[in-house]
Amino acid sequence: MTPGSNIPLSAARVTVDVAAPVRLDVSGLLLTADGKVRSDDDFIFYNQPTGQGVTYRSGGGSAPDAIVVDTSTVPPGIEKIVVTASPDAAGQTFQGIEPTATIRNADDNSVLASFTPPQLGAETALVIVEVYLRNGVWKARAVGQGYSNGLAGIATDFGVSVEEPAAPAAQPAAPPAAPPAPQRSQAATQPPPPAAAPTMPSAPPAASAAPAAPVPGAGKINLDKGRVNLQKNQTVSLVKGGRPMLSQVKMGLGWEPAYRGKDIDLDASVIAYGPQRNHIDSCYFGKLQIVGGAIKHSGDNLTGEGGGDDEVIAVDLGRLPQEVSGLVFTVNSFTGQKFTEVAKAYCRLLDAATGEELVRFDLTSAEPQTGVMMAKLIRQYSGEWEMTAIGDFVKSRTVKGMVKPAAKAL
Repeated sequence: MTPGSNIPLSAARVTVDVAAPVRLDVSGLLLTADGKVRSDDDFIFYNQPTGQGVTYRSGGGSAPDAIVVDTSTVPPGIEKIVVTASPDAAGQTFQGIEPTATIRNADDNSVLASFTPPQLGAETALVIVEVYLRNGVWKARAVGQGYSNGLAGIATDFGVSVEEPAAPAAQPAAPPAAPPAPQRSQAATQPPPPAAAPTMPSAPPAASAAPAAPVPGAGKINLDKGRVNLQKNQTVSLVKGGRPMLSQVKMGLGWEPAYRGKDIDLDASVIAYGPQRNHIDSCYFGKLQIVGGAIKHSGDNLTGEGGGDDEVIAVDLGRLPQEVSGLVFTVNSFTGQKFTEVAKAYCRLLDAATGEELVRFDLTSAEPQTGVMMAKLIRQYSGEWEMTAIGDFVKSRTVKGMVKPAAKAL
């Protein structure tokens, strides 16, 4: 496709993935006829992955992130879904790293169209394509509108609130040659919009201090400010103060009985996956080492009583083979006790070299199930690792039953 071109969609469910030589944050916004979101719930991104008819899908660091649109379930009043992309590294522009958006049939993965915006330079975020409704027909259009103030600029432009006071208005970066007039572009080559553009921050707002969710556009949380408390679905990059990436970590998992005097025998495990979410191996009380000893289990705790971690899984990230791109940490109740009988379940990531606690996720809710996916570690294109809190419950008493649901969680 070329800027401004459009195609009718031959599938009700489509996936728009955006690939580049660097890691990108990909987002989707559901817009009404006035070109605005109804509320912040219409901004779909890595920390808010599900909306009405629109979902965010992580590529797990080994494939492009994507926005999936089910046009049959898009709510009435939504006339357009815009797909945006911005480099994950703070301040990085699209100069020399032109992205390609591929529109696919979500059911059979066949390619419907692709688009690479030309002549990019100082842009730090793009509205790359849009899926829109016209005369009862859903179509896709190549846009390529660039912004110089990151994803926060796009979000604010379309009516998403940000948590910092706005600075004087900034303009979107000049669009490529002959694109369609975006909803609110004020580039010199475009006519002014009917109404003045809303005020935009001059730069993406900084990430909120833990445990608040990161502000969209500010990138994922890192460890620069010290220990991080994660909330469910929140992500932290395991980078600290510009030092070399962490090499050896430990995942400590702990729990207590909800009713004193009643032992709780839970089993902590980690499942290793490849780039295609293929199961490589599982480390648990019955198999204390996997992938050549790069992952080691501390052994089974039969009661859950006592302070501190009940079970610890050590991971030498530097020794993991390249085929291992994702790890999912799980806890199961082999004896069939439900997580409603468990209190204070948590996982925490430690620097194995210093014993320093880096990240903690406390399970604040429980369901009457026998398994829970606590967290995942994903290897990024750059080689660094990111940890995401999951906190999803599964009906499974063993790690074997966790393999398929954990693969879907990557």
